[in-house]
Amino acid sequence: MVAQLLGLIAGALALTSSVVNAHGSHANDNPPSDDWATNHMREEHHIDAFDALSFFTLHDYDSSGAWTPDEVRKTYGLDDETNAGSSEARKQEAVLAVFKLFDPQNTGVITRDSWMQGINAGTRLPDLGFGPGHHGDDEYEYEIHHFEKYHNEYTTEEELTHPEDIEHFKKHDEEELAELRLQKMEQTQVVDVNIPDKFRRN
Repeated sequence: MVAQLLGLIAGALALTSSVVNAHGSHANDNPPSDDWATNHMREEHHIDAFDALSFFTLHDYDSSGAWTPDEVRKTYGLDDETNAGSSEARKQEAVLAVFKLFDPQNTGVITRDSWMQGINAGTRLPDLGFGPGHHGDDEYEYEIHHFEKYHNEYTTEEELTHPEDIEHFKKHDEEELAELRLQKMEQTQVVDVNIPDKFRRN
């Protein structure tokens, strides 16, 4: 299992090498920016050069041409475990703050056009205090924030000894065991005599 995951991670590293600043401290490699989107792209996607339309499209998760409140929430990583300690009211205020900037007509969505109009007028996504916007699945977050920083495609299974490595692969093992238990239960035949009377057909 670990060997397969290492192979997948190594493949992903190779595919993204053109836009990735791999194997280093991203915070130290790139100075902070007042524009939250720039920091987000560096931290979450390892991309330094992008334009406003590309940013919008990348975070238009359903490709509808508009951002919903849920998409803004996802982009800012408000439901990520790193923000579990923040209140729901504070998270809703954060989403509302973004909509006040980019949905001046109160339509309930941020269209591609209203986004571009805001950007062209000098409006930028604010840093709302929720971090860089973790919005990938566990595999992506582990790869982008740990594996690329401390390991590389030549890392062996025996070298994955950091607490983050152990926790990550422990979670995989638990998921695999749960799947095996479910498969075993599904293959178990029902024994008629073990069915309580109240569940039997008369």
